[in-house]
Amino acid sequence: IVGCVASSSLPSGPLSISSPVGSQAILPCKWKSQLDNVPVCHILWQTPDAPVFEQNGEQRWQASEFEGRLEVPGEKLWEGDCSLILRDVQFGDVGLYESFMVVDRKRRKRRVFIQSVHLSVYDHKSKLSMGMGEDLVLTLHTPQAMRVVFQGRNSTEWKVLWMRGDGKVNGGRLEEAEGVVVLRGLRLDNSGTYKVLDSHGLSVSTVKLTVEEVAKTQKIIHIQDKPVGKSTVYRSSSLLIVFVLLISPLIQHLV
Repeated sequence: IVGCVASSSLPSGPLSISSPVGSQAILPCKWKSQLDNVPVCHILWQTPDAPVFEQNGEQRWQASEFEGRLEVPGEKLWEGDCSLILRDVQFGDVGLYESFMVVDRKRRKRRVFIQSVHLSVYDHKSKLSMGMGEDLVLTLHTPQAMRVVFQGRNSTEWKVLWMRGDGKVNGGRLEEAEGVVVLRGLRLDNSGTYKVLDSHGLSVSTVKLTVEEVAKTQKIIHIQDKPVGKSTVYRSSSLLIVFVLLISPLIQHLV
């Protein structure tokens, strides 16, 4: 990180950005509103505690806790867009971020404040209603998801259904695929609350599931509703034709 001997800032309230955990957040920044053209685009992003990202031409640096997750696209930076792309957002990323352009003139480096952004992160929540025998697909949302736990509808205890690296939990009914965990063949006692937890035990997602028993006879009746209606019309028309043919000679005889 290149140190600066002086800094300047313009008063500006922080923007508020909210993002679901595991997604991508963009922290806005436009430097041309504060500066004229600069010989080198040198951008610095920091929290109140420490720098998190710095880019000076082709040289880039990012803090270890953000390794591989931060980027300021070089082509957009020259156009005045110094927005910070933060991938796989985590709860630990919550807080205030400030951006500065570092200007090097007359052998003196000066930091020019551009924008402050406050990032908040929230978990995923959903309610599902499914039938017996169907498969429940739980999205993990982030590589930091470590466990799936379950609480039955009439229970107060949480049971671990899945842990990363252990595919044998829950009697083999759970399967892990890329970014999801699948519970095969739902039963009535699978109704309840499912949580995906990260390595710190924080809730990445909460799914409230209701499993309903759907009778096969009901499905058959529903499927046959329209065909039965059409058949009834055809049968009624045929009976009417037969009736007319039978009474026609009788009418002629009476006349």
